[in-house]
Amino acid sequence: MAEPVKETLIPRSDLLPTPEDIKLFLTDVDGTLTDGGMYYGSDGTEFKKFNTRDGMGLQMLQRTGVKVGIVTSENTPINVNRARKLGLDYLKQSARDGGKLAATREICDEMGITLDQVAYVGDDVNCYDLLAAVGWAACPADACARVKTIPGIRILTRRGGDACVREWIDMILAKQ
Repeated sequence: MAEPVKETLIPRSDLLPTPEDIKLFLTDVDGTLTDGGMYYGSDGTEFKKFNTRDGMGLQMLQRTGVKVGIVTSENTPINVNRARKLGLDYLKQSARDGGKLAATREICDEMGITLDQVAYVGDDVNCYDLLAAVGWAACPADACARVKTIPGIRILTRRGGDACVREWIDMILAKQ
């Protein structure tokens, strides 16, 4: 008598979505699109360093029909300028105390999609609820330890601000 076939489940972190699986791709800013540093000039002007490869990746993904955007707890003109320059579809700022998940649900309702059709890249505890809820979650290599424990999260090899968002997008686009 033959042995029964055992079903093998592939961990979610080993699966890669295709652009067709994702309708909305979102990212955090500080610690993801940037290195998380807060830079200030002597006059109090705030600066952030963005990696151009992340911006190009967002635009490449957008050209496949995926909507792209930023969901962040910060509220700064720097984020507005970056989103405008890249032509992002969404920018949700001041998303604090569970607000990132709520902001993303608002976008999903507007688009008529579910959280399962969302990919998000985040790095810290204020990203946890959203990362745990979306269909496709990723974090930079230097994300906080708690984020790295989310079941199914893809831990990228690049650090925040070092094109980690582009790394995730390149994986997704490679599945076309």
